Amino acid sequence: MQKTTIRLNPHDNVIIATSQLMQGNVAENVTISGLVPAGHKIATENIATGSPVRRYNQIIGVATRDIAPGQHVHTHNMQMMSFERDYDFCAHKKEIDVDENSDHFMGIVRPDGRIATRNYIGILTSVNCSATVAKAIADHFRRDINPAALADFPNVDGVVALPHSTGCGMASSGESMDTLRRTLIGYARQPNFHSVLMVGLGCETNQISGILAAGNLKEDSRLFTYSIQDAGGTSKAVAKGVAKVREMLAEANKIERVSVSASHLIVGLQCGGSDGYSGITANPALGAAVDRLVRAGGTAILSETPEIYGAEHLLTQRAVSREVGEKLVRRIKWWEDYCERNQAEMNNNPSAGNKAGGLTTILEKSLGAVAKAGTTNLNDVYEYAQPITTKGMVFMDSPGFDPVSATGQVASGANLICFTTGRGSAYGCMPSPSLKLSTNNACWTRQEEDIDINCGTIISGEETVDSLGEKIYRTMLDTASGQRTKSEVHGYGQNEFAPWIIGATM
Repeated sequence: MQKTTIRLNPHDNVIIATSQLMQGNVAENVTISGLVPAGHKIATENIATGSPVRRYNQIIGVATRDIAPGQHVHTHNMQMMSFERDYDFCAHKKEIDVDENSDHFMGIVRPDGRIATRNYIGILTSVNCSATVAKAIADHFRRDINPAALADFPNVDGVVALPHSTGCGMASSGESMDTLRRTLIGYARQPNFHSVLMVGLGCETNQISGILAAGNLKEDSRLFTYSIQDAGGTSKAVAKGVAKVREMLAEANKIERVSVSASHLIVGLQCGGSDGYSGITANPALGAAVDRLVRAGGTAILSETPEIYGAEHLLTQRAVSREVGEKLVRRIKWWEDYCERNQAEMNNNPSAGNKAGGLTTILEKSLGAVAKAGTTNLNDVYEYAQPITTKGMVFMDSPGFDPVSATGQVASGANLICFTTGRGSAYGCMPSPSLKLSTNNACWTRQEEDIDINCGTIISGEETVDSLGEKIYRTMLDTASGQRTKSEVHGYGQNEFAPWIIGATM
């Protein structure tokens, strides 16, 4: 039977409600005072003003007033505080037994040996000005609009346009341009794209020639570029693109899926619309799946730097070397400086929806978010959209905004995304499929058409973190083998392409 509350650690001074509790209800020998929503915290002992509030046996904030046993603990009586972290580099590093022959999926082997989970033709843009042309080309091949366009190419998953909102009105060199180009280069190389068309306007700051040079990319039968101005205008540019895609389709259709090692799976880890259950159900269950993936030789990418803030010591303690741990700390320091110069705060996160779901401070949210990464070592740290070359669990720096973060992960090489949510999510990230996991039964019941796996069964006692970890891992392999996710069924993934805009727009 489902318990009315959950205690995460014997040393915690709060417990978590599993359903809405009313005045006079009793939980863990304390009487509830007032109304406590599902997923929210309840004090189990007196917490004096200025004293720490503990969850996961970690400090998640301090009381702003005296809190009595049975009272609701949230933004009205608890807040963020300054804190010290013991990075204790490599203290919890451990030996991981890896067997790359243990598990397999049916993947697509590209000529250069890279492994794909999907087979798309992609249309990228150098600048926002060419977005309309890119969309028009892709729309010509949409199965729901023009079923005949791809009728002879059943092995092609689709033709997708991924326009973005920048590429001009920005510095021609520096961090912002480097980040944009790194993202576009990563997508041009994404193994889930059989071939890529890149369309520019012609006079933009982010010249296609600069993108090609930065990525050491060469035009060939799989990469074709041109500009609207050189094509002679919009309609001619669309016609040129449609003709080129037609040429690409026949070759793209000549693929077959073969059995490949699970070590070729690169999974981006995301959480969005988090709630008080995220760190109890879906995130730990995804972490259990990640542990299985790492033992099979695969790769998992943890990201969303503002959403590990305050919990980064749990990763530095698992770093394979002090150098790797310090790379993560440098990214944290970058974010602290970034927030300061933009007059922002790291604790601006959690969002309104996160708080409604029971999360009070970024410390609390981060401790739950880190659980997605499982228990294995932190093997390396990458900047946004850098190519991932290290196996195992790694970290890629990114904002916490899911479309921007996942865009960076796909650019880094992720051929699958796993996305946990407590409030509900409608999201995709073509060309890589996105699996969504709900943290609670209510979210699953309300939005089952968008969610692939329900982890709320952990709360209701029907499944365990470990059994769901196995289920998630097997679903990863099935999805990598071609099984469509619900976001793919609904057509999500083109509008969610969102490269990180770091610098000034001028």
